[in-house]
Amino acid sequence: MIHRNAPLTPTGRLRLARCVVDDGWPLRQAAERFQVSHTTAARWAARYRQHGHAGMEDHSSNPHHQPRRTPAAVEEQVIRLRSEHRIGPLRLAARTGIAASTAHRILKRHHMPPLAAVDRATGEPVRRYERARPGELIHIDVKKLGRIPHGGGHKVLGRAAGSPNKDRRNGAGYAYLHTALDDHSRLAYTEDLPDETAPTCSGFLARATAWFAQQGVTVERVLTDNAWAYTKKTWHQTCRDLGIQPRWTRPWRPQTNGKVERFHRTLLDEWAYHQPYTSDAERQAAFPDWLDWYNYHRPHTGISGHTPASRVTNLSGQH
Repeated sequence: MIHRNAPLTPTGRLRLARCVVDDGWPLRQAAERFQVSHTTAARWAARYRQHGHAGMEDHSSNPHHQPRRTPAAVEEQVIRLRSEHRIGPLRLAARTGIAASTAHRILKRHHMPPLAAVDRATGEPVRRYERARPGELIHIDVKKLGRIPHGGGHKVLGRAAGSPNKDRRNGAGYAYLHTALDDHSRLAYTEDLPDETAPTCSGFLARATAWFAQQGVTVERVLTDNAWAYTKKTWHQTCRDLGIQPRWTRPWRPQTNGKVERFHRTLLDEWAYHQPYTSDAERQAAFPDWLDWYNYHRPHTGISGHTPASRVTNLSGQH
């Protein structure tokens, strides 16, 4: 790759070399004409004499001999361990007896993608996609969240006194957070519902579709996992009534629905577990403001720092 401040391109080098070799210009005269040093002019002229036109291209700067380079057997071991166990440079270094920086360079030299960019199950690079317009695909998923008993949970009272929700009969129970998230804009709609049965899921879909319509988004397709509620006739009938095409992820491939999975992780980090709450009502009261901030004000790294609302026509202005 040519340096951005390089005075000569391959074409300029060829012209300089021809002036010296073919036309007999003195080196200093050619160097002055092309605004380079006389040593540079001599180098390109020598390459032209030896290699002709092909000698004007940049050569690799790698040394011809590298006596301290990592042995090929060690490199093969690093690549094999990475492929078999999906581990990073630190753990590879511990297993092979080399420095972590060396393991990193080996992975880079062999074009091995970072772990964050591969599927942990198969080791294949993750195929990322994004629909072209809002409403073309809506991701739906349910996040089960333990409710906070009155007086606070374990974050307030400690583990021993604050985990009654683990007792299904006498505890505070669970919240089922149903979320519909637009693939293109990442605009999200979430409800706290008592269960994840087929009627509950179908009712949520109807309300989510109406909410997106209010934002100027027409839902065309909906993608869910293969949970029981999404395979029942109730779900199919609701999709038909709303004019929506249902889609399902492949079994054991939750990353297909990864956008809403990632939203739920953000929801837990920035709302549910962001601070200690003394009751479930207190936490629920904080949710509308958080969701409004997520949709309209929070920069989303998955869409180049824009807000979800900014990707829906006129929505951010109306808000």
